[in-house]
Amino acid sequence: MRFNVAAAAASAAFLAGVSAEEQKVLQDESSSVAESATKAAPELPTFTPTNLKAPFLEQFTDDWEKRWKPSHAKKEATGDEEWAYVGEWAVEEPTVYKGMEGDKGLVIKNAAAHHAISAKFPKKIDPKGKTLVVQYEVKLQNGLECGGAYMKLLRDTKALHQDEFSNTTPYVIMFGPDKCGHTNKVHFIFNHKNPKTGEYEEKHLSSPPTAKIVKTTELYTLIVHPNNTYVIEQDGESVKEGSLLEDFSPAVNPPAEIDDPKDTKPEDWVDEARIPDPEAKKPEDWDEDAPYEIVDEEATQPEDWLVDEPLVIPDPEAEKPEDWDDEEDGDWIAPTVANPKCAEVSGCGPWTQPMKKNPDYKGKWSAPYIENPAYKGVWAPRKIKNPDYYEDKTPANFEPIGAIGFEIWTMQNNILFDNIYIGHSVEDAKKLAEETFFKKNPIEMALEEADRPKEDDKPKGPNDLKFLDDPKLYIMEKLDLFLTIAKKDPFEAVKFVPEVAGGLAALFVTALALIFGLIGLGTAPAPAAKKVAVDVKEKAKEVKSKAASAAASGAEAVKEGATKRTTRSQS
Repeated sequence: MRFNVAAAAASAAFLAGVSAEEQKVLQDESSSVAESATKAAPELPTFTPTNLKAPFLEQFTDDWEKRWKPSHAKKEATGDEEWAYVGEWAVEEPTVYKGMEGDKGLVIKNAAAHHAISAKFPKKIDPKGKTLVVQYEVKLQNGLECGGAYMKLLRDTKALHQDEFSNTTPYVIMFGPDKCGHTNKVHFIFNHKNPKTGEYEEKHLSSPPTAKIVKTTELYTLIVHPNNTYVIEQDGESVKEGSLLEDFSPAVNPPAEIDDPKDTKPEDWVDEARIPDPEAKKPEDWDEDAPYEIVDEEATQPEDWLVDEPLVIPDPEAEKPEDWDDEEDGDWIAPTVANPKCAEVSGCGPWTQPMKKNPDYKGKWSAPYIENPAYKGVWAPRKIKNPDYYEDKTPANFEPIGAIGFEIWTMQNNILFDNIYIGHSVEDAKKLAEETFFKKNPIEMALEEADRPKEDDKPKGPNDLKFLDDPKLYIMEKLDLFLTIAKKDPFEAVKFVPEVAGGLAALFVTALALIFGLIGLGTAPAPAAKKVAVDVKEKAKEVKSKAASAAASGAEAVKEGATKRTTRSQS
């Protein structure tokens, strides 16, 4: 109990530099924070599971664990390193800019960890001859500095086991945002099967769109049509369109012809387009030894040139140090400085004629170049038919898909995935977005906007700060201002920032009270401890009163200079 009384005394000391009126308002406002927040918060729509049907549609309802299983595999890595998928997953509502009541999503719970989780489809999805639509929501609740938030659509194979899902598990499509450092893009990668060899090769979108790194929900949509065209959308707006046959690297189809690896350039092949003219001769009057510059014989010494004045002189203001010992340190010589007389004239010291460019200078002679009559052009090996050539006219006929997975390493946690649609209907994907994303996103945007500091609300200087607006910033800025002024004049610091002076004095008294309180612990009765708190409070008021009186006489004298100092929050 005595510890509680001492703590109360310490709190009183900390607030001694703040007016009683501000303390009372702080208490009143803190009691009504919940009520004010409730009034200011917009009314949220309530999540209702969709009635739409699709080959795979996930809204992370209560039965989500029946479908999703975390991986316990080891991640294959180069060298001797071995990584395990230790990252944890949870299904929960967002904690940042919540836009819909009861809307839960799949959340990455660990920062700087490898995560892997997957869900098998009720039956495989075969995109052959159909439009493929992939859509999902991403919410970067802590932003994204380095990590991925993309999904993988896994190839349907007998070896597809959720417990063993890893970075080596074969996938059909990888789609979604990825950022680390200057790299920031929306991946679209598909694995293409070589019809001649049966081998798979990743095809990367050459110029992917940029991901939006925001804390509000973002909607990513990929549409691939049977005619090999694709569309990538963000928040329902198209950001990239093109063709699978034209926009990916390496290209889907190899070239029909290649260079003949056995062909070599003939020894007599001439590939110099221009050569020095063999008939050109150096002119007789060409002097290769003529210098680039010569003395300007026409130059004359300026009238104000001080020939007898040195460029530097001993510093007339320099004095021999008192501790200089000629026997140990040698003869003391004053340091030199620029001769001030030379600054007012054209120059000092011996004058010499300057150099100028030699009009007869021509340099080393070389023959001019002419077109080479023997030139045959740039040599290139002859073309032959590519033995590995094939033409796949329908790369949009992806391999059957058996599952969806998130296999991610990220430095930020609380990345949330929700409302996943994988199917063949563009219209149904839009309807799902209208039921979910387009209802909550405007609310999230409004919450984000309200959370941004307004330029007009930012304090211009320490004197514009209010304790109730930001107690921590108020204390830090006032203390910093006090210390800055105190370095030059402690008395002016007390006069201009009396809150800090009063607070520091009260803290000193509080420290003494705590020491005596601890010494008397176990022997002093509870009334004595209460008396300490009362005495501290009275002492704080006394110090505050004296500091306020001093402020009345000295504040104006230093106010003009101090208000020019901007707060750290504006820098």
